Amino acid sequence: MPTGKIRFFDEGRGFGFITAEDGGDVFLHASALPAGIDPPRPGSRVEYDVAETKRGPSALRVQILSTPASVAKAHRKKPEDMVVIIEDVIKLLDDTSNTFRRGRYPDRRSAGKVASVLRAVAADIEA
Repeated sequence: MPTGKIRFFDEGRGFGFITAEDGGDVFLHASALPAGIDPPRPGSRVEYDVAETKRGPSALRVQILSTPASVAKAHRKKPEDMVVIIEDVIKLLDDTSNTFRRGRYPDRRSAGKVASVLRAVAADIEA
């Protein structure tokens, strides 16, 4: 069975391409993937059968051999560090809540600070 790496896979459209070890591209349809797995990430090593179609080689019975390590997970903060960050976010949101209770919106600078902190913390949690 030939092997290669996922070049890209569009989950929404249900297809992608594998770069074969010989350098050629092989079409990958979602139906060729094992049932119940997450969509393959670029760089994942795969093993597959090939069928020649009118449009060129197409992968069949794809098996994922390995997935690349997540860069985000490698740089993830430790849980004990996240505790301090979350407690600071709670204080920040409490101050913002008090501003709303007084019938006012936070000034632009404060609102921007709260929004950027929330986006950064959300990215850390999702990593």
